[in-house]
Amino acid sequence: MDELVDILDAEGNFTGKTAMKSEAHKHGLFHPTVHVWFYTKNGQVVLQQRGKDKDIHPLLWDVSVAGHVGAGENIETSAIREVSEEIGLDITSNELEKIGVFKSIQNHHENLIDCEFHHTYLCELKVPFSQLQKQDSEVEALALTPLLKFSEETWGLANPQKYVPHSVDYYKTIIKAIKKRL
Repeated sequence: MDELVDILDAEGNFTGKTAMKSEAHKHGLFHPTVHVWFYTKNGQVVLQQRGKDKDIHPLLWDVSVAGHVGAGENIETSAIREVSEEIGLDITSNELEKIGVFKSIQNHHENLIDCEFHHTYLCELKVPFSQLQKQDSEVEALALTPLLKFSEETWGLANPQKYVPHSVDYYKTIIKAIKKRL
């Protein structure tokens, strides 16, 4: 779905300009996104398998919830909205713990250059996994994966055909942040 997004400079600062998401991707314009990583107290992480019809990385496993921040939308409000849309869970801003903002540039092809700043959060999953309801248009499947297995598969990118290719440093930061909370 195309939507209006804020345009950022190469340092992540708002420029005061907006563009449709499709234009931002076509021209490699920086824009904000949200990533929300859900984990359980017994050391599991919720992973999302991207929908089969996605333009980028279809059927690869990725962050629990991710999405674009609408133009003028508060970052945390966007995170809460995306969680509700993608996994059917209502959370509050108090449950979100921001762990960083990560710059990402991915050249998928000539007309799709993803230049994003991922505002990244952790959130403890406090309801049974079975209560999550995936958004069929965006999400193929949801899975609970032991943090140890996830770290083994992503730290050295031992299984690159399984996961969205975020940087190893990104994955290490997520895993270390979850481990600190267990």
